[in-house]
Amino acid sequence: MRLLVIEDEVSLADQLSSTLLSEGFRVEVAHDGEQGLYIGKEYRFDLVVIDLGLPKISGIDLISQFRKLKQEFPILVLTARDDWKTKVEALNLGADDYLTKPFQMEELLARIHALLRRSAGYSSSMLEIGEFCLDTKSQVVKHRDAVLELTAFEYKIMEYLMLHPKDVVSKSTLIDYLYDQDYDRDSNVIEVFIARLRKKIDPQGTMKPIETLRGRGYKLNTDGLRAV
Repeated sequence: MRLLVIEDEVSLADQLSSTLLSEGFRVEVAHDGEQGLYIGKEYRFDLVVIDLGLPKISGIDLISQFRKLKQEFPILVLTARDDWKTKVEALNLGADDYLTKPFQMEELLARIHALLRRSAGYSSSMLEIGEFCLDTKSQVVKHRDAVLELTAFEYKIMEYLMLHPKDVVSKSTLIDYLYDQDYDRDSNVIEVFIARLRKKIDPQGTMKPIETLRGRGYKLNTDGLRAV
């Protein structure tokens, strides 16, 4: 998943980025509100972390602008202010949660994972879609109780499809989800990963576990799985 961290303290921003990268997230960092607003508008993110004490555009104004632009990603606020009025203002403007500095990275990660599950409509780390079960903590995917041996990229594609089971997911969306901005982004590799996933889920080729909608993208076909 792709996260944006907007934090003006360079050392803390580096620490946050390192921690999130080690958890498997893709991370972009901005050091002021103006840069954060630009990046947040230009690219798709699954969650944004915002420090309230930002230069150029304050964290409070940034939250307000994101929500006015109909940006629906969850927002986690970081604040050094032990002021309940400021926290309430941030939440009323559209922030989803907050942490008061100093904080433990373990708590930050727990809150981020909870917000991501909540934004996808799930309250636990277990996703159950049709005959699939995915554990976001252990990153294990099962089909009919059998564990699927997936590569990291195959897991990420399966995770995204299961988090958006009603959506047709385009190649470009999956590319954004898998790779950093500066990575060599070849859309043809998505077809390869999808083909490998289909083979691992359905070695006999009797089902269509992932449907291709020509010119549009891919969709997890839970109805097709049940019809075997």
